[in-house]
Amino acid sequence: MKKPAPGGLVYSTDSGRMCPACRQPMLRCVCKAPAAPVGDGLVRVSLQTKGRGGKAVTLVRGLPLDVEALSALGKRLRTACGSGGTVKDGVIELQGDHCERVIVGLKAEGWQVKRAGG
Repeated sequence: MKKPAPGGLVYSTDSGRMCPACRQPMLRCVCKAPAAPVGDGLVRVSLQTKGRGGKAVTLVRGLPLDVEALSALGKRLRTACGSGGTVKDGVIELQGDHCERVIVGLKAEGWQVKRAGG
């Protein structure tokens, strides 16, 4: 039986998220995989604690924006709320319970917003 060569890259997270179609980092994607799906025109704001160790996270879904515009909106919302957060798979995640503040901010920008969940 032949022994594999020592060394070599097995797994790396240095380049971040990978495009499922062309297997390139999302910033250097050559195929431009489908953007955020077009919804029903409503932006839904919800609060989630499941799978997060009891920590509350505010989720913003249903925004028909491309990746750059979604990231910019996420940055504005994080600044307005004074908290951290991220944008993953077309969903803006804000750390903490900021539903009311996010709803007011999105309505000020002209979005039709609905509170989702309990």
